[in-house]
Amino acid sequence: MGAVRNLFNKEEAQEFLTKYPSLSEALALRLYTSRLIGKDPSLVLHGGGNTSVKLKIKNILGEERDVLYVKGSGADLAALGPEGLVGLELQELQKLKSLEGLSDEEMENQLKIHKVHFRSPDPSVEALFHAFLPHRYVDHTHAQSILILTNQKHGKELVAEALGPGIGVLPYLRSGFPLAKAAIELYENNPQLEAIVLMNHGIFTFGDEARLSYENMIRFVQKAESYIEKRLQGKPLWHPRADLYPSLDIALSTARISSVIRGACAYQDPGGTLRRFYTEVRSTPEMVEASRSKEAPDLCRSGALTPDHIIWTKNRAVYIESVPGDDESLRSLVKQEVDSYIKDYDRYFETHSATRGTKPEKLDSYPRIFLVAGIGLVALGLTRRAARIAADIAERSFQAKPCAMAMGDYLPMDESHAFDMEYWGLQQKKLAKTAPLLQGQVAVVTGGGGAIGLGIADRLLAAGALVVICDIEKTRVEKVRSILTRKHDESLIEQMVFDVTDYPSVEKAFSEISGRVGGIDLLVPNAGIAHVAKIEDLDPIKFRQVIDVNLMGTFHMLKASVPIFKRQATGGNIVVVSSKNVFDPGAAFGAYSASKAGAHQIGKIAALELAEIGVRVNMVNPDAIFGDEEVSSKLWDLVGPDRMKARGLDAEGLKEYYRQRNLLKARVLAEHVGNVVVFFASNQTPTTGATFPVDGGIPAAFPR
Repeated sequence: MGAVRNLFNKEEAQEFLTKYPSLSEALALRLYTSRLIGKDPSLVLHGGGNTSVKLKIKNILGEERDVLYVKGSGADLAALGPEGLVGLELQELQKLKSLEGLSDEEMENQLKIHKVHFRSPDPSVEALFHAFLPHRYVDHTHAQSILILTNQKHGKELVAEALGPGIGVLPYLRSGFPLAKAAIELYENNPQLEAIVLMNHGIFTFGDEARLSYENMIRFVQKAESYIEKRLQGKPLWHPRADLYPSLDIALSTARISSVIRGACAYQDPGGTLRRFYTEVRSTPEMVEASRSKEAPDLCRSGALTPDHIIWTKNRAVYIESVPGDDESLRSLVKQEVDSYIKDYDRYFETHSATRGTKPEKLDSYPRIFLVAGIGLVALGLTRRAARIAADIAERSFQAKPCAMAMGDYLPMDESHAFDMEYWGLQQKKLAKTAPLLQGQVAVVTGGGGAIGLGIADRLLAAGALVVICDIEKTRVEKVRSILTRKHDESLIEQMVFDVTDYPSVEKAFSEISGRVGGIDLLVPNAGIAHVAKIEDLDPIKFRQVIDVNLMGTFHMLKASVPIFKRQATGGNIVVVSSKNVFDPGAAFGAYSASKAGAHQIGKIAALELAEIGVRVNMVNPDAIFGDEEVSSKLWDLVGPDRMKARGLDAEGLKEYYRQRNLLKARVLAEHVGNVVVFFASNQTPTTGATFPVDGGIPAAFPR
C-alpha cells in the first residue's frame, strides 16, 4: 500500500494563482488542493470524492451574498477547473438544516434552484454536507487506508485507536440530507472535531484555509497507514495455492479468456440491441499473485469497499480458477460462473427491491470484475472509459481487502446499502443512458494508413465503435491516428503495425487486440497494393507481391478472426474492401484486378461458412478514391501519374474526369466507404454475401 504524501508546495500554489488571474485567491487555492487530492489514487479514483469552498460574492445588483462552490457531480478532482465547480446560494441551503427530513427529489430540486448560474453542472450529492458545516473549506475522499479500518467488525474502535482525538465517526449513511444532518449534529456536539469518518465510505476534513483542510486530510490518512503497517507487520497478505500452475503462454491465455468473458457477458437490452462490453486487463505481479492465492475466492465474494464504487464494479466479482487449454471447455467454465453470478444478482435484486415502495427498473445482471488465476484482473465496461474505471477501482480494492482481512474481521457494508447506492437515481446519473449505434464494438481496419482506411475509421468512430487501425507502415498509421484524435475520443483509437502477408504476425496481432480490449466484432480487410503492367510485361515477382497483399492478406485476416468470433459467440461482421475492378477490370491492371477478384471470392466463401456462427461477410466495391493532401491513396499515388500523362490532365483534372464518368457525376470519398461499413456493422438488414458498389454508378461494374 503506497504512502500518502503531503504535496502542498508554496511555489506551485503561487503558480496556480497566476494561472487563474480572474479567480479569487481562495477559489484558485481550492482548485489547487483539489487537484493535489485528485492526483493520488489512494485517496480518490475517477470522479470520486469532493471538495468545496465558501465565498462572499456580489450579484449583478452589487449585493454581497454567501456562495458555496462545490465540485460538480462526477467531475474529476485530478483535473478540476472552474467549469467543474458549481456555485450555490449558501444561506438558502443552510436553512434546510431545520428540516427533519428531505426527499431525494426535493433535495435535488433545492440544489438546482439555488444555483448561482443555470449552466453550472449538477452539484455533488454531498453538497449539503459541505453547506451545513461552518468551515470555509471541506475535503472528502474515499481514502484506501480509511476504508481498510472502517470495513472491520470493530471498525469504529479501530478508527478511534488509529486516528486519535479530533475524529468523529458516523455509521454508514447514504449521501444526501440524512448524512448532512447527522454530520452537523455530530459537529455541533463536538466543535473541536478536525475530521469526520463515515463507516464504509470515507473521511471528511475541514478548515478555514485550503492548506489546512488538505493537510488535515493527509495527516489523518497517514496516521491510518502507519497504524495498518504496524498491525500487518510480518503478516502475509497472500497464501499461494500449490495446485495452480502458470500458463505456458500468458499472452494467448489472456486473449482467450478476455474474448470468452466478453462474449459470455454480452446481452440484449430491452430494445433488442446486443450490448457488448470492452475489457481491461491488469496483469501486474500483485494481481497475478492475488489471482493464484487461497484468498482469491473471498476477495471476489466479499462486497465493495465503498458504495460509491458499485456503479462501476457492482458489489461482487467472479473468480475463474483455471484457463483450460481448449476453447470449448473454457467457454463452458466461464458460462457456468457467469450464470451463477446472474442467479445470485437476480436474487439480490428481488430481495431488496421488494422492500422499496416502488420497484426500480432492473439493471443488467452481468458481472463487471473477474479475477482469473494466473492472469490477474479482467474488468468489463460498456464503454472503454467504464472498463478502465472499473479496472482501476477493482485493482485498488484487491490491494486493500487483503490488508483488511489480515488485520482482523473484514466486514463490508450491508448488502442493502449496496443496493441503495446501485439503484439510487442521483448516482445513476453518472452513467450514460443512451449509446451510440456501434458502442461496444471493436473494429479492426487494415490498410489504416491510407485514405480509405482513414475514411472508414472516421465513420466507425463517429458511430461509437472502438477502432484498431493497422498498417505495415508505422509513420502512416501514426499520422492517421493523429488526424483521428482531433475529432474523436482518443481512448477509442488503437494502432498496430503488422504485415498481413505473414500469417503468424496476423495471429499475434489479433491475440494482442483481444488481450487489450476483449476481441473483434468487425473486421475490415482493406490493405492493398497495385502494380501497373500489361500481362506480357508483368514481372511474376510483382504479380506475387500483389497477390500476397490483396488476396493472401485478406485470407489471413479471415482465417485468424474465426477462432475469436467463435470464442465470443456473439456473431459479428466482416466487410471486405474489394474494388470496382472485380466486375470492370482495366488493361494493364491485371495483378490488382485478379487479386481483388480472388479476395472478393474468398469473402463470398466466408459468407457461406461463417453464417452458422452468426458472422456476416459482405463486400464493398469503391472506385476512384483519391484521398487528400493529408492522407493520400497509395493506389492513386502509384497509378495517378500514368493516368494523368495518358489523358493530358493534372491532378484536379483527373479527379474531375473520374467524377464525370459515373452516372451520378459524384465525387466518391473515403467516408462514403466508411458509411457502408457502418451500415453493415449495424445489422439493420439480414444481409450477408452482398456486394455494395461505392462508385457513383459505373454500369459495367454493376454486381451481377
